[in-house]
Amino acid sequence: MAKQALARTTDLEPIDRLEEKIKLLVGMITQLRSEQAQSMEVHARLTQEIELLRGKLAEADHTNAELTTLRDERDVIRTRVTEMLAQLEGI
Repeated sequence: MAKQALARTTDLEPIDRLEEKIKLLVGMITQLRSEQAQSMEVHARLTQEIELLRGKLAEADHTNAELTTLRDERDVIRTRVTEMLAQLEGI
């Protein structure tokens, strides 16, 4: 009878180890799912931030183009005023 009890205990050891490994695996899967959810939240936030920055960059490009146009206009006006002053001096 002692041999039967020993045999049952020996037979259950692999099942116990398997059960422990399954519990560890379930815990690991739970942790990975949690980490994945956090990563998805971070991804969504960063994607939104990228879109916001793209909008700001487009606005800055527009402002830069407008500034360049205004500087060019200023140079044209300066040249014309210089020419008019030269004509006035000639009179």
